[in-house]
Amino acid sequence: MSVVVVTDASSRLPADLLEKWSIRVVPLHVLLDGRDLRDGIDDVPDDIYQRHATTAAATPAELANAYQQALADSGGDGVVAVHISSALSGTCGAAQRTAADLDPNVRVVDSRSAAMGTGFVALAAARAAAAGGDLDVVAGAATSAVARGRAFIVVHRLDNLRRSGRIGGATAWLGTALALKPVLRIDDGKLVLAQRIRTVTHATAAMIDRVCEVVGEAPAALAVHHVANPDGAKEVAAALAERLPACEPAILTPLGPVLGLHVGPGAVAVCLDLAPGG
Repeated sequence: MSVVVVTDASSRLPADLLEKWSIRVVPLHVLLDGRDLRDGIDDVPDDIYQRHATTAAATPAELANAYQQALADSGGDGVVAVHISSALSGTCGAAQRTAADLDPNVRVVDSRSAAMGTGFVALAAARAAAAGGDLDVVAGAATSAVARGRAFIVVHRLDNLRRSGRIGGATAWLGTALALKPVLRIDDGKLVLAQRIRTVTHATAAMIDRVCEVVGEAPAALAVHHVANPDGAKEVAAALAERLPACEPAILTPLGPVLGLHVGPGAVAVCLDLAPGG
C-alpha cells in the first residue's frame, strides 16, 4: 500500500490528474437560497456569480469520512491532506482539528494558496507517494512545494472583493476607484494587492509580466484559471506559452464557484510551481 493524498475542491485539479495520482477530493460548499450545494458534486447555477450566494468550508464530518477511508485504503501507511490556505478558508483549521482527533498518521498541510496553488502541492505529495515515500517523505514533499508556489489574479470588478472580506489591507484602497482593475497575489496565504491598474488589458499584461519575471528561464508548472471568462484564460495561457518556452503548456481550468464568488466574473488567475516534480 502507499500514503494516500487528500485535497479539497478548491484545488481545481483536472479529473485526469486526480485519477492518475489517486488524489481524493473533499467538497467545499456554496449556500444559495437555502440550499447547500457541494462544489464538484451538485449542480451550481451558471449565474451564481451574480446571485447573493455565500460559501462554506468542508465540514468536519466530510473531512473525517474522507480521512478514515483514505487511511483504511493506505493500509496504515498514512494520509497527507493538502488544503486551501487557512487565511482564506476555515477548511484547513477544521482539517487540523479533525486529524488531531482521528489519527496521528493523518498529516494536514496548509498550502498557503488556493486553486492550483493548492493543487500543485497535492500533486507533489502524490508523486512522492507513488514513488514509495513514507508518511514523512510525502508530507515533506508537500511542505517543500508550498514554498515554491506563486499565484496572481486580475479581477474585473470590485463588488465581490468588497463582500468577500478576503483581501488583506483592502480598506485602504478597495473603495477608491470604480475603474480600478487590481492585480492581486497570494502572499503567505493571504490575498493582497500587487498593483493597481486602470484597464483590464493593462492589468492582464502586468500579471503576465510578473509571472514571467518570477519564472525566468527555468521550467515551471503553470495553471491558468478563469471565472466565466474562458477566452481571457486562453489568451493568457497562449501568451505564457510564447514567453516561457521552457515550461509545459499551462493547465487550463475554471476557478470554480467557491473561489469565483469571492473574485467575481471575468477574473483570470495564474498559479505556478517553480520546481515541479516529474
